[in-house]
Amino acid sequence: MASRKDGGSARGVRRRRWWHLRQRWRMLGVFEINPEHEFYHLTAMIKEGMQASIQTNADAPDQQTLTAEHFKSEETQSHEGFEMQTFAAVVFAKLRHSLDITEEEYVNSLCSGGCYLQFVSNSKSKANFFVTNDKRFFLKTQSRREIRFFLSKLQAYVNHLEKYPHSLMVRILGVHKIVIPNQIKNYFIVMQSVFYPDERINIRYDIKGCEVGRWTNPDTGGKQIIKVLKDNNFEGQYITLDQEKSWFARQVKMDAAFLRELNVLDYSLLLGHQPLHQDELDRKRSLANVVIRTTMSVDFEDSPTESDPTTNPLLEKATGEASAATGSSWPNTAGDSDEGISLQDKENRTDIELKEFHHHHCRLLPNCKNAIHVLDGPERRYFLGIIDIFTVYGWKKRIENLWKTLRYPGRAFSTVSPNKYSHRFCQWIEDHTQ
Repeated sequence: MASRKDGGSARGVRRRRWWHLRQRWRMLGVFEINPEHEFYHLTAMIKEGMQASIQTNADAPDQQTLTAEHFKSEETQSHEGFEMQTFAAVVFAKLRHSLDITEEEYVNSLCSGGCYLQFVSNSKSKANFFVTNDKRFFLKTQSRREIRFFLSKLQAYVNHLEKYPHSLMVRILGVHKIVIPNQIKNYFIVMQSVFYPDERINIRYDIKGCEVGRWTNPDTGGKQIIKVLKDNNFEGQYITLDQEKSWFARQVKMDAAFLRELNVLDYSLLLGHQPLHQDELDRKRSLANVVIRTTMSVDFEDSPTESDPTTNPLLEKATGEASAATGSSWPNTAGDSDEGISLQDKENRTDIELKEFHHHHCRLLPNCKNAIHVLDGPERRYFLGIIDIFTVYGWKKRIENLWKTLRYPGRAFSTVSPNKYSHRFCQWIEDHTQ
């Protein structure tokens, strides 16, 4: 009996130790904005203001078609001690819906009792970054000029995401302004985090496709910060995607072309990766997983109803092949549904699915959280997203380009024309993907 108690006690100690290690890893690079933190009262007001704004729009009738008025709308709500302004609320609600983010999920993440986290990194940005307690969404302060530019291009942004539903562009899910009289007047955006969930991501990069100032010393000096590495740190390495390489390179070109048309430069590809576990590798090859991924990847606003599950050509393709493999009218999603099918047949079937989706500017999304920003290679899971899409090539950037041309003759720096920036960015992706 004593030995059982000792064994149980030892297991309990190990579980507590493992829990504390996981908590330390979860909080790496972030600090809780508790009541003693300088931003606690600000973030509490942001939560209150956003909850009221989201609830107001959730109670409004569902808008099937967006109009010009929706893109121009501005709503102001007064609260005790502050005002919250919300821009284009209906537009962003529809964008969240397209990502299968319910308003309840959104409110629970952004406005729950859990404290926000302050993100700490080696970024040179002067903006403040806050992260929801579950790390699903980022809040970032922006200048008035940046917000006005983005809102003026919001229709084009939405159109691009509708044409390329699996675009790598960061998903901006809300634009707000908070005013505390005689204190602050801050604009901020809410973004879906590229690095979610981040528990196993072991390295992060910010890629611009140039070399001047693009190296970071990876040593943290014992500090609890996340070092985001840069282009020169990545030299000699590759993004190994195998089957998804062609889609990835093509989608980056489409996204970069869109930003070039907006006269934007200085955007980055956020890149993180983690090894795939054996069970994840095994699931990738299962027939049930192919069917689930195919279903996830279809735009459900145009997808079939339950009573007619194969009227969508993309879904019909997958389910038809699954039926042929299993001998049933609808694929069995049990774990042994692909028993007796060779690995080569599975890979051939996946190749066919990939080509069909690529034709529709889509890909087979992985069966995981945050699938829009996740691509699986043969051995690693990559988290990829294009961020920082607010910098316009105006007269200040043109002067900076002239100065850097004289300062760094013959070298690649970030401040160049959008046309040159786009071409060089895509070339870096091409050169570093296999």
